[in-house]
Amino acid sequence: MDSAGTESYHIGEAPHRFSQKICLAHDIDISGQRARRFTKADLQQFDKIYAMAENVYEEIRGIVGPNADMSKVDLFLNEWHPDANEDVPDPYYGGEEGFITVFDMINKTCDAIIERYK
Repeated sequence: MDSAGTESYHIGEAPHRFSQKICLAHDIDISGQRARRFTKADLQQFDKIYAMAENVYEEIRGIVGPNADMSKVDLFLNEWHPDANEDVPDPYYGGEEGFITVFDMINKTCDAIIERYK
């Protein structure tokens, strides 16, 4: 498992302080994570790639090229709400409550992924 973004402006940074706080409250320590940029090689390295939003999905398509097999790339929330093509809201510029909401969405989606693949 890994995490990468399609933009370069947070490379090397730790997760947002609210993300760290909320995860730690759920016994998940993400303080050692650092942002990195998604690369074309990621498409070959990983079995499944989730984009948190439609624009990120399209940015992934742009990075890997028009002839790449995008069958292993999907919108993350489609695991919880199949084929709804919903974006995970970006809480970055809001308050802590938005991060709590996003954590809950991610947690429920992870539960759906576990159910699907167990």
